[in-house]
Amino acid sequence: MPLSAGPHVVVLVEGRSDAAAVAVLLRAHGLDGEGRVKVVSMEGVTNVARDLRKSRDEHPDAMVLGLYDVAEERFVLGALRRAGVPLEAPVDLVDHGFFVCDSDLEDELIRAVGTAVVEDALDEMGHLERFRTFQYQPEWRHRSLTDQLHRFAGSGSGRKVALAERLAVRLDATTTPPPLAGLLGRIAQHLHP
Repeated sequence: MPLSAGPHVVVLVEGRSDAAAVAVLLRAHGLDGEGRVKVVSMEGVTNVARDLRKSRDEHPDAMVLGLYDVAEERFVLGALRRAGVPLEAPVDLVDHGFFVCDSDLEDELIRAVGTAVVEDALDEMGHLERFRTFQYQPEWRHRSLTDQLHRFAGSGSGRKVALAERLAVRLDATTTPPPLAGLLGRIAQHLHP
């Protein structure tokens, strides 16, 4: 039976930077054509119940998947329970199409590509000199390079989204973080059974 018109898969993500990274990877894997996949930025995980319900109402034939931060799991569990999904302990949300980032997608991307590649991306964006200044601020001077990069990514208008896109472009089959690889695999499996 052919899939219906409209998106075949809806992907719920916490924010715009997550949506940007997922969109880059969908294009790279040839999964974005013909409106088959719709990525929804929830603008915060506390909106997951609303966006899950809305996605199911607007696209009843679509598979709804998600990406979330490990600290926010309770919101996803609550939303799925309210949506009538039977969840028994212990719960593996991957079974229900929700993939967890440790601790968030930015951390996953930084670990995947390495700090040198992140600095290269910042240089490409014209932000490396600002980052060097940021590193010498007293409250960040003694923090790890990974922590500094993570904080700096979220400190400028539009920087988090732009950096997420640039890091996602640099991923390949061996460096794609497990939650993103799992999400892409599930989408591909649904679109090409």
